[in-house]
Amino acid sequence: MDYKPEPEPLNESSELLFSFGVIADIQYADLEDGYNFQGNRRRYYRHSLLHLQGAIEHWNKESSRPRCVLQLGDIIDGYNAQYKASEKSLERVMNTFQMLKVPVHHTWGNHEFYNFSRDYLTNSKLNTKFLEDQIAHHPETVPSEDYYAYHFVPFPKFRFILLDAYDMSVLGVDQSSPKYQQCLKILREHNPNTELNSPQGLREPQFVQFNGGFSQEQLNWLNEVLTFSDRNQEKVVIVSHLPIYPEASDSVCLAWNYRDALAVIWSHKCVVCFFAGHTHDGGYSEDPFGVHHVNIEGVIETAPDSQAFGTVHVYPDRMMLEGGGRVPDRTMSYRKE
Repeated sequence: MDYKPEPEPLNESSELLFSFGVIADIQYADLEDGYNFQGNRRRYYRHSLLHLQGAIEHWNKESSRPRCVLQLGDIIDGYNAQYKASEKSLERVMNTFQMLKVPVHHTWGNHEFYNFSRDYLTNSKLNTKFLEDQIAHHPETVPSEDYYAYHFVPFPKFRFILLDAYDMSVLGVDQSSPKYQQCLKILREHNPNTELNSPQGLREPQFVQFNGGFSQEQLNWLNEVLTFSDRNQEKVVIVSHLPIYPEASDSVCLAWNYRDALAVIWSHKCVVCFFAGHTHDGGYSEDPFGVHHVNIEGVIETAPDSQAFGTVHVYPDRMMLEGGGRVPDRTMSYRKE
């Protein structure tokens, strides 16, 4: 496989600070190839593990090894639950990740919740909250246990925030719980269809069961962390399974209350990038506030002769996404003050 060489630094002011890897929607299952819900897109269930191995070998060999890798959710496919193979498949993927020589931060997507309850995930290897950075003297930047979110600093003055896009969701929660009832009510108010995974006829097509949203509690916490980063002149990268910017994504893949998340982000100067998965097709747009919204192409729909991962090289004035396979290269400059 031909990988593009790492971009050469142009001059002293553009020296490489650090790099990080991104990969999305591996959706591994020990199954023959199949098709998506609509039956029009091929899925390579077994081959996704080989793509992951290829990405890990690439990151391990890079001359400037990434500080970390962001796994953007949907690590194994929902089909595993049907075949009672959820734990076995997760173990296979996690064993593959053990070959990676840097830390990996795991995001939770809808397929995590097709296979496991939230309680199970909280006690599993997919919970990487132990990698979080605490900000002493700022208790408001400590996330609640009610949602799976945290922040960390892979390099001075760069803070990464991992969000829980299924904090409000009918997936993975006990159907007798008040939270389930509350989320089902929100979903039914916006989606009158019998099949809640169908966006047919919806004015807001993101209100389907395979999406979720951010609770007010999590958005308040995000606001506190961004306030801290503004004050300390940090640059912030946000990570979520679900995208939040319509121009970068198919509208049926957006978080339920994406507008609320954007409102918080747009009230701060520090956010430079928002990485998401979920769409499988990828997508990109720079919003009016200079935030780059990048959706990474899904491994699961990547043919055996291609690849789908990226390495982001971070410079003082920009980030450069070096894509592998069907992930395109991108240059994302920071907005000038």
